[in-house]
Amino acid sequence: MRGRFLNVTETYTFANQAHADNYGYEHPDAFVGNSWRMCYDDSECERFETEVMPTLKAEGQWRGEAIGTRKDGTTFPQELSLSMTDDGRVICIVRDITERKEREQQLARQNERLEEFTSVVSHDLRGPLSVANGRLELAREDCDSPHLAQAGESVERAIDLVEDLRGLAKEGASVGAVESVELADVVEEAWETIETNEATLTIETNQKLPADRSRLRQLFENLFRNAVEHGGEGVSVRVGWHESGFYVADDGPGIPPADREQVFETGYSTAESGTGYGLNIVSEIVAAHDWEITVTESDAGGARFEITGIQFAAE
Repeated sequence: MRGRFLNVTETYTFANQAHADNYGYEHPDAFVGNSWRMCYDDSECERFETEVMPTLKAEGQWRGEAIGTRKDGTTFPQELSLSMTDDGRVICIVRDITERKEREQQLARQNERLEEFTSVVSHDLRGPLSVANGRLELAREDCDSPHLAQAGESVERAIDLVEDLRGLAKEGASVGAVESVELADVVEEAWETIETNEATLTIETNQKLPADRSRLRQLFENLFRNAVEHGGEGVSVRVGWHESGFYVADDGPGIPPADREQVFETGYSTAESGTGYGLNIVSEIVAAHDWEITVTESDAGGARFEITGIQFAAE
């Protein structure tokens, strides 16, 4: 909601209804003839006098945030834009940003919970995984089997993922070195490191793209794990490309349209064994690459995740 007033020598000469609504007054005439200080507490008034007004007079405009005080004494965060006219009057536009601040606080709380979760996971899992890796090293000395080698690679990858997840929670959406990556190679690597049961994979692209290879692999691992968890043991997964990106599609039950906007939120999961972090991690990796992700319905009626906004490397 916006409000607007014209100020001469620190008193209102005009205020519109939106401004009155912002501050809890029935009619804008309540402001006319009164000082702008009626809208702020003492500390904000002092800040305006010492910081805001000098900048406004020197530069002719000021924009920032403030805490307004309503008629009933309650406060609200606001975005404020001040402009000075040639004759010394001040035009003010006020926007109530309560909802935006609440969303920011909610996101901050979610990030705190995610960081706490990943710290616990890192501490509790790294020890057992390191022991398992050591045991596999001993087993390989006694038995030369490709299965042991693959198991060792999976354990090492799990250790790396624990650290990646912890780093993602602490650092937010970030990527490391970006290189030209063959999409099919990363897809196959990701598929080999998860429990796929009877699921099948079809790769329909040989494109290259600039990406953080480790993060891209993590993206596919989470999308594949999501498909297997929700699509069942015999789910079919396809990875292909289109004009500005790639997609991962399956023939599982799909995602209802009403749920598609929230599937990337922290904690969202419909599977009993799901942590609710997989697709959130996917969205963070996508954002870190400056890509975009949407979920739709696949040709087979399952879920289709489309990652777009990618500039493919030249062949």
